[in-house]
Amino acid sequence: MSKKIIFLVIGLLIAAFFMFDVQHYLTLSSIKQSLTSFEGWRSQNPVLVGLGFFAGYSVITALSLPGAAVMTLAAGALFGLWWGVLIVSFASTIGATLAFLVSRFLLRDWVQQRFGNRLQAINNGIEKEGGFYLFTLRLVPIFPFFIINLVMGLTPIKIWTFYWVSQVGMLVGTLVYVNAGTQIAQIDSLAGIMSFNLLASFALLGIFPLIAKKVIDWVKGRRVYQGWTKPKQFDRNLVVIGAGAAGLVSSYIAATVKAKVTLVEAHKMGGDCLNYGCVPSKAIIRSAKLAQHMRDGVKYGLNATQPEFSFKAVMQRVYNVIKQVEPHDSVERYTQLGVEVLQGYATIVDPWTVQIKHHDGQTQTLTTRSIIIATGAAPLVPDLPGIDDVGYVTSDTVWQKFAELDAIPKRLVVLGGGPIGCELSQAFARLGADVTQVVRGERLMSREDNDVSELAQAALADNGIRVLTKHQALGFERDGDDKVIIVKSAAGEQRIVFDALLCAIGRKSRLSGYGLENLGIESERTIQTNAFLQTRFPNILTAGDVAGPYQFTHTAAHQAWYASVNALFGQFKKFKADYRVIPWVTFIDPEVARVGINEQEAREQNIDYEVTRYGIDDLDRAIADSAAHGFIKVLTVPGKDKILGVTIVSEHAGELLAEFVLAMKHGLGLNKILGTIHPYPTWVEANKYLAGEWKRAHAPQWAFKLLDRFFRWQRG
Repeated sequence: MSKKIIFLVIGLLIAAFFMFDVQHYLTLSSIKQSLTSFEGWRSQNPVLVGLGFFAGYSVITALSLPGAAVMTLAAGALFGLWWGVLIVSFASTIGATLAFLVSRFLLRDWVQQRFGNRLQAINNGIEKEGGFYLFTLRLVPIFPFFIINLVMGLTPIKIWTFYWVSQVGMLVGTLVYVNAGTQIAQIDSLAGIMSFNLLASFALLGIFPLIAKKVIDWVKGRRVYQGWTKPKQFDRNLVVIGAGAAGLVSSYIAATVKAKVTLVEAHKMGGDCLNYGCVPSKAIIRSAKLAQHMRDGVKYGLNATQPEFSFKAVMQRVYNVIKQVEPHDSVERYTQLGVEVLQGYATIVDPWTVQIKHHDGQTQTLTTRSIIIATGAAPLVPDLPGIDDVGYVTSDTVWQKFAELDAIPKRLVVLGGGPIGCELSQAFARLGADVTQVVRGERLMSREDNDVSELAQAALADNGIRVLTKHQALGFERDGDDKVIIVKSAAGEQRIVFDALLCAIGRKSRLSGYGLENLGIESERTIQTNAFLQTRFPNILTAGDVAGPYQFTHTAAHQAWYASVNALFGQFKKFKADYRVIPWVTFIDPEVARVGINEQEAREQNIDYEVTRYGIDDLDRAIADSAAHGFIKVLTVPGKDKILGVTIVSEHAGELLAEFVLAMKHGLGLNKILGTIHPYPTWVEANKYLAGEWKRAHAPQWAFKLLDRFFRWQRG
């Protein structure tokens, strides 16, 4: 049977339902009035009447028509508790399955083709735990069951799974509703309203969702924790593994609310950001930028000067900056805040036990109500022939290795075209290295729009960097004293001689060595969690790079709030991590800052948008600073000033972005930014001028025509 015929048949049945006013008969008052006649029919033909009610209930449910809830109550009034439950249980499940099949046959292919990318996570979840998800929905009737029937038909869940889970999941609710129906049938006077049985039935209807939720949590807990013995007492309220941004914030929050918390760190306090990432990279970027300003002295009316410096002194400044920031993340500070800090390697033995191997070889075991895994990420190193023979540095090891050198490597090859690769390429080029950047993709910074990538590549090229996009690294070898990388492009293979190799192709979560495998906690690129940052064990949570989906220090700190609050108070109230407004900045010169979606992502997600653009070359302060290059680009809802995303390419882009982040977080549009006074002459005025561009494009032209006539009339 074709889809058109099925659509027609369903449409006719639904039209007939309303045309013949069938819903008039599906009311409690109507059923009660007919109860005496019905009992006579039932006594004469019990099987026929039961089958008729069964068929009618199935059809109502299959067509997703109103009346199923009333018919469930009516079943109790007409057939009594046990027969009513039996009839409704099977009729509702068969009808739900028919609705499920209709939805699958008519709509699933179209929905999956149109929205498949956005539904991928849901599809994966349904394939793994579809039965449990459906059981949860059936047991806690927050959404009408007919919506569940239709929506589940669009997913990959198996038909048999849908049937038996629906049968079991709706049974308790059916029992409660049918029981309420039996009591309503017995009301003969106003005094019957106050009967205990009736009040108990309505009370059950009210508290059933709460009871059902507790049952689900209990069932899930029994299922997840089966085979593990929970301690009767705990040494700690929380153990946090990893003292990077996520771990530090998590332990700080726990100590603030007076929980007993232990923070375990195997290496350095402060994690990657303090020791290998944000802090040292920004320190060297600042030195490199000053060196470039000296070369560009003519721009400022000064003589161009070739900077003279000791590379060792530059690297020493990097370490001096780290040492100045270190006290913020130190053992001493966190101990004063009330956090117990232990230096050692932590392994999760069971869902409530952490074993810590201290650096002195001693072992300590702690029981804890909750655990937060905040172990961060490490640089990826490509598995290429000869890479170990020639040697390499990463964004983690470059600071130590280069600090040992008397001079910067003359010929530096950087693998990778992401933010880290671009930042370090530009910094080392400005400090005198001859940099070749090898990028496998079609462009630098592929997550950004094409115009951003083009401007970034032009900026790097201006600093003498040789950017090789669409070049694949094949391997490495030594040619006498020389180190050589072999790359392949459309033009063929090419050999590039270098002195040092920096791998910056991305980062991978630290997942090994913490006992995750023994606990069955799923982890691929990151640890698999739910929206509350909980793993398969609700008392074991994650935050930071190891949790994904973003690898930013500020996101790690943001997640830490949710992880720690859910770990400590989750039995009362849980909070879903909020990723709606996540900003990030790439600190090349000019900086690239973004929040929300860009054009590339909007197209991929089929989101309608308008673009408003303001060129920084028009900004007075940028002109005064001889830095009049770049732009601000804002995506808005068509015809409205609601901000969907912002991209800024400019000096001080990270600072300029903050106003847009605040606006998006609190639902403020471009009109609010336009109506805010910005001091002159400042860089942040660019935001107001961008808002002005949007306003100008959406100005009511008809009003201006009327005003033109009005003022001409005034002039006579």
